[in-house]
Amino acid sequence: MNRIVPLRIIGICAALVLALYAGLGFFGDLVRPDFRAGDLFSGVFPPDDVNLTTARLAARFSFDGDLLANDASARAANVLHRPASDTTKRSEENKAAQDAVISALKVSPIRPALWLTLSTLKAQVGEPTTPALKMSYLTGAVPVDVAFSRVQTVTSSVAAADDEIRLLAQSDIRSALANRARYAPLLIAAYVQATPQGKSLLMESAQMIDPKFRDILLRY
Repeated sequence: MNRIVPLRIIGICAALVLALYAGLGFFGDLVRPDFRAGDLFSGVFPPDDVNLTTARLAARFSFDGDLLANDASARAANVLHRPASDTTKRSEENKAAQDAVISALKVSPIRPALWLTLSTLKAQVGEPTTPALKMSYLTGAVPVDVAFSRVQTVTSSVAAADDEIRLLAQSDIRSALANRARYAPLLIAAYVQATPQGKSLLMESAQMIDPKFRDILLRY
């Protein structure tokens, strides 16, 4: 009889923990922002910051990868797509967004667009971007609009000098040139704004993938 009591207590505690976990998961599904990392690079307007308060509260106690990733993406969108009142506040917001992204990636690391988001946030405050960019390439495929954004990030930063990044970036340039009607003007704009290493990357890739487009780049 004495053994039954502790077993019952353990059973009740386990049931309460499972019920709490299920409740948090259900609540997280209700408040999860309808905004993903890929939306950052697809022209989707970020949600209103006021509507993110509940999601941020839920994210503090959640291990739901989707909730954490969407919340982090929405925070990043507010930093990257909305003007700041002052430089100090923007630096603080950037740090908070980076922390949210890193927390989400610790729980669910196979998210290439979220790694690119981290790289973009770091670029905004002058921090090294190459490690996060590499993880963006190594964790999976991305849609062509995200791929093009990654080309912009690579060609406008010191990442274009990294041999591994240069090799990986060719797949993004290939994807963009496969949709040349849409992305040719954007690739030209990226070329004009690129670093010397970024220009050589675009030129060499175009020579291999689409020599006619290389001839166009030579005019700029």
